[in-house]
Amino acid sequence: MLYLGIDPGDRRTGLAVGDSDTGIVSPVGVVETRDAAQRVALIVQAAVEHGVDALVVGLPLNMDGTTGPAAQKAEALAAQLRGTCGKDVHLHDERLSSFAADGQMAQSGLTHKQKKERRDALAAAVMLKDYLTTREER
Repeated sequence: MLYLGIDPGDRRTGLAVGDSDTGIVSPVGVVETRDAAQRVALIVQAAVEHGVDALVVGLPLNMDGTTGPAAQKAEALAAQLRGTCGKDVHLHDERLSSFAADGQMAQSGLTHKQKKERRDALAAAVMLKDYLTTREER
């Protein structure tokens, strides 16, 4: 199965594609918009372009496992995608995915601006890789 990983943000939403058979996950881009309806439309468009079978939305839980405002927004995004795209939409804990993405870029030689442009897509890839790994373990 092919999955679209989504690292939601208020302005920037990272996207990654992963294959559950091979375990290969690649960052594919960032959706930049503050408009919720436009964000959903662009994510659905990316899902169609990449021919994915299902979507995985990163759920930014608090470090103690509770849901805060960001997690509630992610849950709302997942609900909107379920109602729009006609594909299965899963939520997956994404705590520390942005931190892991920053760690991957730390020694890359990229400028701050270049890192910022790639961070959200890399965070989506980290989250999706974790989803695929934990899915296999179940």
